[in-house]
Amino acid sequence: MDPVTTALAVVLLCILAYRFFWSRATSFDEKGIQYTKPWPIVGNMAPVLFRTQFIGDYLRDVYFKFRDLKYFGFYNLTSPMIVIRDPELITSIAVKHFDHFTDHVAMVNEEMDPLMGKNLFALRGDTWREMRKLLSPAFTSAKMKTMFKLITDCAERTGAFVAQESKKGRAWDMQDLFRRYANDVIATCSFGIAVDSLKNPDNDFYKLGRETLNFGTWVSLKIMFARNFPTISRLLGIKIFGSRPRKFFTKVVAETTRMRDEKGIHRPDMIQLMMDSRDNGGKRLSVDEMTNQAFVFFLAGFETTTAMMCLVAQMIATNPEVQSKVLLEVEEAHQKITEGQPTYDVIKEMTYMDAVVDETLRMYPIATFFDRVCVKEFELPPAKPGAKPVKVKPGESLWFLPSGLHYDSKYYKDPENFRPERFLNGEVPQNAYLPFGLGPRICIGNRFAIMETKVLLYHLMKSCVLGPCEKTTVPLRFSPKTVMILPLTGYWLNITTKKDESKANGHVSNGKTNGTVS
Repeated sequence: MDPVTTALAVVLLCILAYRFFWSRATSFDEKGIQYTKPWPIVGNMAPVLFRTQFIGDYLRDVYFKFRDLKYFGFYNLTSPMIVIRDPELITSIAVKHFDHFTDHVAMVNEEMDPLMGKNLFALRGDTWREMRKLLSPAFTSAKMKTMFKLITDCAERTGAFVAQESKKGRAWDMQDLFRRYANDVIATCSFGIAVDSLKNPDNDFYKLGRETLNFGTWVSLKIMFARNFPTISRLLGIKIFGSRPRKFFTKVVAETTRMRDEKGIHRPDMIQLMMDSRDNGGKRLSVDEMTNQAFVFFLAGFETTTAMMCLVAQMIATNPEVQSKVLLEVEEAHQKITEGQPTYDVIKEMTYMDAVVDETLRMYPIATFFDRVCVKEFELPPAKPGAKPVKVKPGESLWFLPSGLHYDSKYYKDPENFRPERFLNGEVPQNAYLPFGLGPRICIGNRFAIMETKVLLYHLMKSCVLGPCEKTTVPLRFSPKTVMILPLTGYWLNITTKKDESKANGHVSNGKTNGTVS
């Protein structure tokens, strides 16, 4: 193609792209929904796309631009989203009228990228309902009790390792430490494989997780592009992850199921649950189907649960009064143990630690937004007095913003302050707290993630004290270079064993430290 023809083709593509965007950019005017005028192509996402502001901070700012409205318009690149601000309306949509909003926005083409397109989070309609029904028993109290021993073994191993290494106090990369723990938990509870990522840091599970689940700039851009331009993504063959993770996990699931069938092995984990399931015709889930579901729990366990644990540890370390109460509750829990390890019920009864986790997720929700796709026409009430109702048509999308809602003084007193007690005295409205989403599509593993976090903190703080170090980001400010929540300097803390606490360089005093990084 000669240069003139190439130039004309590029100009034509730009014109077509602009016209396509402009036709969509009039949708809020037609509906009478207030919105901020978008940029061509990038919509209202320029600060995120150009990495000048962390997405959670940016969406919180957007939320508060429309204080007097129940909802407003927002362009995620070229995709128009109706952002719901009112908690009662959010509950109505996600719970009461769930049958109108059953699906998430498609992230990838499910045939090209089945790991991301055919897991529980991505499935739609009746296919999602059947899979959710199948997997839900894995997260009942009874099933969690059966998996509790597997989690506790990983947590006890991690706590003992840290206590041994921290006798004289030292700084830790908490993200690396907690990733290794989370990796061990998900390997044993989802795939039935025992690994020790502290003693064997180069195990395949951990190496693959680090290589695959790197949500830096390139992966973040691929996710945004795939969500907004699915047809082009399919034509270009864009996948979020390469073929290596699929081959690896498919092999693991196939070998695990074969060995259990041949040797009659039964284990209290998710693979076993899926093996034991049968449809009405007595057919078991295929290896590919089991792999898709197991992978999404690997994804959630490796990255999002790790981030939650890091944030909780950071808030404990930088709030001495909170840490004192956590240490007291850990000691009280320890006194209840008659032999060996703590029981499921002992950990579950640690209500102050629950409040610390809840308050951390209020201030720093891992998911900065949740989406829903309309599948049946629905009428929204007026956004403000005097306005008209708005009809949402099938295929149109909504957003909920916990990153904004959790800081709204209408629902939270002193929202900028870390106060776990607010979750103990009944002052938090249930419909204004959504760290895991809500309704039938709430995160299926939310209780599992909280239990995994509490068990680890129990074993860690039974012997150790947490404190900030030179690399600790205080106050917390997050990197705009990734869609995941990550402090500018990473998650670094000083850890000291209790008996050496008074001698530790990183001893907490008024939130400051004189420690050094080793």
